[in-house]
Amino acid sequence: MNTNQPVQTPAAPASEEIHLPAASAVPLAAGIALTLVVVGFGVSLWISALGALGLVACVSRWIGDTRSDVAELPEAPESD
Repeated sequence: MNTNQPVQTPAAPASEEIHLPAASAVPLAAGIALTLVVVGFGVSLWISALGALGLVACVSRWIGDTRSDVAELPEAPESD
Protein backbone atom coordinates (compact mmCIF):
# COMPACT_ATOMS: atom_id res chain seq x y z
CA MET A 1 0.00 0.00 0.00
CA ASN A 2 1.42 3.37 -1.06
CA THR A 3 0.99 5.98 1.69
CA ASN A 4 2.61 8.80 -0.30
CA GLN A 5 -0.54 9.61 -2.28
CA PRO A 6 -2.15 12.96 -1.43
CA VAL A 7 -5.54 12.93 0.24
CA GLN A 8 -8.21 14.24 -2.11
CA THR A 9 -11.19 16.00 -0.62
CA PRO A 10 -14.14 17.21 -2.69
CA ALA A 11 -14.24 20.94 -3.37
CA ALA A 12 -17.07 23.03 -2.02
CA PRO A 13 -19.63 24.13 -4.61
CA ALA A 14 -19.32 27.64 -5.97
CA SER A 15 -21.29 30.00 -3.78
CA GLU A 16 -20.87 33.27 -5.61
CA GLU A 17 -20.98 34.64 -9.11
CA ILE A 18 -17.89 35.72 -10.97
CA HIS A 19 -17.86 39.49 -11.40
CA LEU A 20 -15.99 41.11 -14.26
CA PRO A 21 -15.95 44.88 -14.75
CA ALA A 22 -17.34 46.33 -17.95
CA ALA A 23 -14.99 47.14 -20.82
CA SER A 24 -13.62 50.66 -20.61
CA ALA A 25 -11.35 52.98 -22.57
CA VAL A 26 -10.34 54.87 -19.42
CA PRO A 27 -7.06 52.93 -18.87
CA LEU A 28 -6.02 53.66 -22.47
CA ALA A 29 -6.87 57.35 -22.07
CA ALA A 30 -4.92 57.45 -18.79
CA GLY A 31 -1.90 55.95 -20.55
CA ILE A 32 -2.11 58.55 -23.30
CA ALA A 33 -2.42 61.34 -20.74
CA LEU A 34 0.58 60.05 -18.81
CA THR A 35 2.56 59.91 -22.05
CA LEU A 36 1.66 63.55 -22.70
CA VAL A 37 2.93 64.47 -19.23
CA VAL A 38 6.28 62.78 -19.82
CA VAL A 39 6.74 64.03 -23.40
CA GLY A 40 5.71 67.51 -22.34
CA PHE A 41 8.68 67.78 -19.99
CA GLY A 42 10.96 67.61 -23.02
CA VAL A 43 8.86 69.66 -25.42
CA SER A 44 6.68 72.13 -23.59
CA LEU A 45 5.24 72.44 -20.13
CA TRP A 46 1.86 73.23 -21.71
CA ILE A 47 1.72 69.71 -23.05
CA SER A 48 2.57 68.38 -19.60
CA ALA A 49 -0.16 70.51 -18.06
CA LEU A 50 -2.68 69.26 -20.62
CA GLY A 51 -1.63 65.68 -19.94
CA ALA A 52 -1.84 66.21 -16.18
CA LEU A 53 -5.39 67.54 -16.48
CA GLY A 54 -6.34 64.57 -18.62
CA LEU A 55 -4.70 62.18 -16.17
CA VAL A 56 -6.60 63.67 -13.22
CA ALA A 57 -9.86 63.37 -15.18
CA CYS A 58 -9.10 59.75 -16.13
CA VAL A 59 -8.13 58.70 -12.62
CA SER A 60 -11.21 60.32 -11.07
CA ARG A 61 -13.45 58.62 -13.66
CA TRP A 62 -11.68 55.30 -13.10
CA ILE A 63 -12.14 55.54 -9.33
CA GLY A 64 -15.80 56.48 -9.78
CA ASP A 65 -16.40 53.52 -12.08
CA THR A 66 -14.70 51.17 -9.63
CA ARG A 67 -16.74 52.49 -6.70
CA SER A 68 -20.00 51.97 -8.60
CA ASP A 69 -18.93 48.45 -9.60
CA VAL A 70 -18.15 47.60 -5.98
CA ALA A 71 -21.47 49.05 -4.83
CA GLU A 72 -23.33 46.74 -7.22
CA LEU A 73 -21.73 43.58 -5.83
CA PRO A 74 -24.00 41.35 -3.75
CA GLU A 75 -23.57 41.30 0.01
CA ALA A 76 -21.20 38.69 1.39
CA PRO A 77 -23.01 35.77 3.00
CA GLU A 78 -22.81 35.64 6.76
CA SER A 79 -20.71 32.76 8.00
CA ASP A 80 -21.70 30.73 11.03
